[in-house]
Amino acid sequence: MEDEKRNGAVAALIENTREMQEAVAPMQAEYEQKLRRREARDLDESKMFRRFKIKDIVFLAIVTACTLVTSAIMPLLIHVPVFGIIQLGLGLQFSVFPVIGLMKVRKAGSMTIMGIFIALFLVMMFPPMALIAVCAAVVELVVFVIFRSYKSDWACVLAGTLYMPLTVPLLYLYYNVNYTVTGDENEAVSMFLGATEPWVIAGMTAAIVALCFAGSVIGMVVSRELKKAGVLKK
Repeated sequence: MEDEKRNGAVAALIENTREMQEAVAPMQAEYEQKLRRREARDLDESKMFRRFKIKDIVFLAIVTACTLVTSAIMPLLIHVPVFGIIQLGLGLQFSVFPVIGLMKVRKAGSMTIMGIFIALFLVMMFPPMALIAVCAAVVELVVFVIFRSYKSDWACVLAGTLYMPLTVPLLYLYYNVNYTVTGDENEAVSMFLGATEPWVIAGMTAAIVALCFAGSVIGMVVSRELKKAGVLKK
């Protein structure tokens, strides 16, 4: 009798387990399907919006550190009263390394993350350069409109080319607002030689864009070589 009860209990337990497995199976299959779609989306570089992994943030932080370390000339440029001299002095570093970062982490927000990292550091040296984070966000918007993603290497080049030059109009607006608020007309802008001469502004801007484009192409070539060497793995 006891054996029959035990066997019956075991049979009932097996039956309940089977029923639970049958009930859970569709949910598990759906979850696995969603997981596979998510993994495929994360691997698809044509998708602009993908999740960031810790290693992505770490790599972008390292690239930002390289950008800042190679920009040690910044404290000297601050004291040179020539409009656009800061962007001209930093254009190469601020195009080469961001492009390397983008060609490794081809996700929406990568440029903005690097811009925020850089802004957090530069704001202590030269507060107006905190606007570089805004420039990074604008750059990503432009890239998204034109290329839809960072899948194309030239999308990364475009981002690197526009990154530093965009700070020129923003800084100009900053100084105009600054002197307007203080009431000292043209005082802030006139601190920079050539800041009131349109041809000087146009010439400096063209030089900055050309330098940043060259730096972006260099960054693209370096990234391709690093990938061939197996250094920049996905």
